[in-house]
Amino acid sequence: MQNSPAPSPQRRLARLARQRFVEGMGAGMAELDKTVADFLGTLIAQTGTAREMQSRRDTWMLYQQLHAKWVSATTHAWQEALAPHASARPGLTSSAGSNNNLSFELLSDDVVENKIVASRMALTVAEQAGAQFDALRQRTQSLEGQEIDSNDILRPETICLLLVQQWVDAGLPRTDLLIVVDPLQRELANVLQKQYQAVNAFYVEQGVAVPSDLRSRVKRTVGGATGGGGGMGGDSGAGGLASQALAQSREAMAAGRQAAAGMYPQQMHPQHMQARMHQGQGYPMPPGGMGMGFATGMTPLIRARQRAQGVMGQLRRLLTQPATGFDMIKAPPASAALAHALSAQRVQADTYYSGIATLMEDYSPAAVVQLAGAVRERSTEFKNKASTAGEKAIIEVVALMFQSILAEDRIPPAVRVWFARLQVPVLRVALAEPEFFSNLDHPARQLIDRMGACVMGFDSTSINGSALEAEIRRVVQVIEQYPETGRRVFQLVYDEFEKFLSKFLTEKQATSRLVSVAQQVEQKETLAIQYTIELRTMLKDMPVRDEIREFLFKTWAEVLALSAVRDGAQHADTITLKRTAADLVWAASAKPNRSDRAQVIQNLPGLLQRLRQGLALMGIHDAPQDALIKTLTDTLADAFLSKTASIPQAHIDAMAKRLANLEDFINDATLGDMPLNADNIEMMLGIDASSIHVVADNGAPVDEGMVVWAQELKPGTWYTLDHNGSSAQVQYAWQSQRKQLHLFAAVDGSSYLIQLRRLAAYLQAGLLVAQDEEGITTRATRDALAKLDANPERLLG
Repeated sequence: MQNSPAPSPQRRLARLARQRFVEGMGAGMAELDKTVADFLGTLIAQTGTAREMQSRRDTWMLYQQLHAKWVSATTHAWQEALAPHASARPGLTSSAGSNNNLSFELLSDDVVENKIVASRMALTVAEQAGAQFDALRQRTQSLEGQEIDSNDILRPETICLLLVQQWVDAGLPRTDLLIVVDPLQRELANVLQKQYQAVNAFYVEQGVAVPSDLRSRVKRTVGGATGGGGGMGGDSGAGGLASQALAQSREAMAAGRQAAAGMYPQQMHPQHMQARMHQGQGYPMPPGGMGMGFATGMTPLIRARQRAQGVMGQLRRLLTQPATGFDMIKAPPASAALAHALSAQRVQADTYYSGIATLMEDYSPAAVVQLAGAVRERSTEFKNKASTAGEKAIIEVVALMFQSILAEDRIPPAVRVWFARLQVPVLRVALAEPEFFSNLDHPARQLIDRMGACVMGFDSTSINGSALEAEIRRVVQVIEQYPETGRRVFQLVYDEFEKFLSKFLTEKQATSRLVSVAQQVEQKETLAIQYTIELRTMLKDMPVRDEIREFLFKTWAEVLALSAVRDGAQHADTITLKRTAADLVWAASAKPNRSDRAQVIQNLPGLLQRLRQGLALMGIHDAPQDALIKTLTDTLADAFLSKTASIPQAHIDAMAKRLANLEDFINDATLGDMPLNADNIEMMLGIDASSIHVVADNGAPVDEGMVVWAQELKPGTWYTLDHNGSSAQVQYAWQSQRKQLHLFAAVDGSSYLIQLRRLAAYLQAGLLVAQDEEGITTRATRDALAKLDANPERLLG
């Protein structure tokens, strides 16, 4: 038998690098485990419905039982992937040699679902660790003389797929993985980036450099043709550098489009789709569909965020290409000339814009066009001051983003003028904080998105001179004049803007009154549910007649709640009504003793009077009130004749004491589905509520993910609401303290008060649609990339 030839020193070095990488990833599993455990621990501490809290606790407990198995199995799977035939593992297919051994089999739904989850994780992870992986890939490729396999353990998608597979194999539900996927993939990105850096450092120690031949970076097709123009690697001088930069720009753009298309294929022929499944490739779910039962709670908001992450990844690859050389980890200080120009702009901002005062006063679309031209000229001046390719690229990208924002017709011209003034502060923060180009939650992006979302429903006449315009003007001026524009100032004004919105959206007298009443309704209904639960607990072991139980649970709990909301839980009237519940239970127990019967006769008129007062508080009068009182008095008569069970006086005293301080024993954790009665709104307002549409929960089935989405809506955002066959443009104005009630204000002055689960049902059915789902900064970034794709020369020109 002939022995296989010994691997070359280069291949042994590459194998050692992989071994170091896998060992480092195995050690990093402890951090991943801790991240998931901490997240689930935080989750169970949050309040919610009883069902939600029980579900979170079940998830936490199951993870506590199985996490060690998952950690061990994942580490072992990564080690196994180092074996020569690792690609033969179920769920992994090798591209090398695939033409010689095509294996067609119908994959189970679990395998396909694992691939979908893993591909999504890999996309997010690659956004952060992509630059380090690219350097590692090129070094490894130079050692082995070929492109690394598509299922190589070095690839993020392989790491993610094995991690997901072992999660499911360990007995943990895939739905639980979707709950923790955000913090898990963030920490996984950190671990991967650290290990990529470590292996790259090891390669550097061994004298392995990134190949300088640009042709090695151009992806080759099956036929051997390259994606770039011929002779690119042989150019020299300024012309050659320009050609290289353009080629790399196109390559970076194409890579981004390929990644996005691979994650979210919009069109795929059924036969092609079936072939992908049979060959074990799987396919990701397109953004518009729920498909194959994947990811309960996959809301349009989540899909929009994933698409935005794809855009950010494309931008990141463009800016970190070798021709640009921008450091996304720690950007160098701006060059002296550019820094001076930016500082001068901050000092002279008001002077500069006062020079185009006519534009500021006009606010017409034509004026905005002129303003956009002036801003473009200022960007050109900055670009001429820049001394590095990275600075020029940043200036161009930011300029194109604001060009897109200024072209947004849904933003009133008066506000677009103030957005234009944010371009230079955003440029300053983009140069200093590369995170602006990779983090969707950067305060600068959040602020611009929030301001844009809040003004899209206004026209020029309704917003000019308004408090909202004044606040946006103040925000911009604060940012302009802040000495060091960065994350801190944007976070500061973002928080201030959110506080402003909470007041601005409810400052109208009618809206303020409605909000006040709605909050009281929620408090009353919440307390009623909590009082009922506590009364059931107190009476659980007491021999109380069903008539008394039903009255206390269904009626008197409502009385106590309403009194607590109106007057306070410790008000004398509320205390009296609480004591009445204990007195009623005592009066309804057997009275074999003469002294007890005498006390009942003495106390009965006062007890009945307090019962009638409580019922009147609830609006129960006349015949309905008499019917309830008769049921109670019949039960009291049976007790007088000792036809009911006896209750020890100690139990009655304990009940009275607990009722007096009942609020100390209840919390939001007991809150269930809250009923909402339209009549309560009008009764508590004391006015005609014909313009208030109360949309109560009707029991329609709704996905729990939609409920979570409904709780996360941002006040100020504009929506199109389809209610009872009529379409209305509404602004999300308010949510109650416990997020059970949500208020939308329409442009015609009407209001929609919607209960939580009904709101989720409207979102699920497409009856409530956001007018700006993805945010203007994401859209502006996509527009900028499209322009650079069509005209890459402008990036560094």
